Amino acid sequence: MHDPSFLALFALGLLLTGCVSGFLAGLLGVGGGIVVVPVLYIVLSAFDVDSDLIPFIAVGTSLATIIPTSIQSFRTHHARGSVDIELLKWWAPFVAIGVVLGVTIAAFVDGDVLTLVFAVVALVVAGYMLFSPEGAHVAPRLPGRTIQALLAGGIGTISSMMGIGGGTLTVPVLSLASYPVRRAVGTASVVGLIIAVPGALGFVINGWGKTDLPPFSLGHVNLAGFVLIAASSMFFAPLGARAAHALEPKWLRRLFGVFLAITSIKMMT
Repeated sequence: MHDPSFLALFALGLLLTGCVSGFLAGLLGVGGGIVVVPVLYIVLSAFDVDSDLIPFIAVGTSLATIIPTSIQSFRTHHARGSVDIELLKWWAPFVAIGVVLGVTIAAFVDGDVLTLVFAVVALVVAGYMLFSPEGAHVAPRLPGRTIQALLAGGIGTISSMMGIGGGTLTVPVLSLASYPVRRAVGTASVVGLIIAVPGALGFVINGWGKTDLPPFSLGHVNLAGFVLIAASSMFFAPLGARAAHALEPKWLRRLFGVFLAITSIKMMT
């Protein structure tokens, strides 16, 4: 398992995961987690990691990689005044509670449950990307605080079980309530950090002492994956963002929707 040639190939696979996820995240304007998780599934399977452990390692490692990218994103958006601090004061505790709930559920279920959660939510997001009109709204403003608390808690729970940050669910939820998109993206970067820190720690604890983990693992978080994916994705994300300017936004949405739909169907089968 610790043969040098194996370790070199394993590191290369993780590095390529970061390159692909970073580029697609920049190209499609989504959090890298929703790309990292399915790509990690493929990489870990190729290296004969125990199939029962793959969903947990993919989710835990993805959550860890979101920490540095969320910090970078928050600093950029905060400097431009795109972070709604007042909204976060109300949302943050409920997102955190949702994360604790999601991590607790993950500790008592099979990996197939995490796979199913990811696949179903990814399919819903794919449908939203493919079929909802640009700038679609279902409400003229955000709902009352009780409903917001439930939404924030749900986002924390689902995101921590999927290994994704704040953007994938937070931006559509806020946008459907007529919330400015740029402010939604900036605010979602902080939501991602609130999800990622306790989420990654929870998956470290859940996987502590387990055998047959891939090399350089701390519980269900692979440290090599964390370092290599975070570093390469942060380098390739700007390249994807530049490429995005050469494409029509509606085609980017459709491209991402098709990618998610294919990923979802593959994970269900």
